[in-house]
Amino acid sequence: MASRKVPLATGEHYHVFNRGVAKMRIFNNVYDCNRFLRCVLYYQIDGSKPRFSVFTPETHELNSAKKIVDIISYCFMPNHFHFLLKQVRDGGISEFISKISNSYTKYFNIKNDRIGPLLQGDFKAVHIESNEQLLHVGRYIHLNPVIGFVTKDLELYKWSSYPEYIDLIKDSICEKEIILSQFETKNDYKQFVLNHVDYAQKHDQVKHLLLDFE
Repeated sequence: MASRKVPLATGEHYHVFNRGVAKMRIFNNVYDCNRFLRCVLYYQIDGSKPRFSVFTPETHELNSAKKIVDIISYCFMPNHFHFLLKQVRDGGISEFISKISNSYTKYFNIKNDRIGPLLQGDFKAVHIESNEQLLHVGRYIHLNPVIGFVTKDLELYKWSSYPEYIDLIKDSICEKEIILSQFETKNDYKQFVLNHVDYAQKHDQVKHLLLDFE
């Protein structure tokens, strides 16, 4: 197997993303998104745990001390997904993305009576090399729903960690402190994101910070 262009080192942060093969939709409804989110919660934890078929966040508490990745932020879009991840142990990011992708693909194919890969090859990973890049990539991930014109109001978009960052939901999936500690209040972080909406929509993304899918 060829080595990755970007080595994945333990203790480092990465922007990780992939999309549907041939740009196809991979999330068709709320049930698909909920299933993918359940995969995310389940497979970030190593070691013994209840079978995935019976796992729900409401009924099973997993051992957070056994995480293989820390999720800093995320967003699920109709035909792709984004994560900002910290690798907690060697091989953690590759194992995490492989397991959620394989599990979700199996679910999606059975549900839609299809065969073959769902995602476009290996996931992409961009090493976060500075604090400025960390902040801008986190903001870019949260802006994805408005960049893609899926919603005009980020607070109404459920499939992103943005509502968690500004305390609109109680469930805590992300390790937010590395970002939120740099703002006096969560409202300051909200303004940091929203003040960039027009620029993000006009310019799509800050090209020098992010890998393209192509």
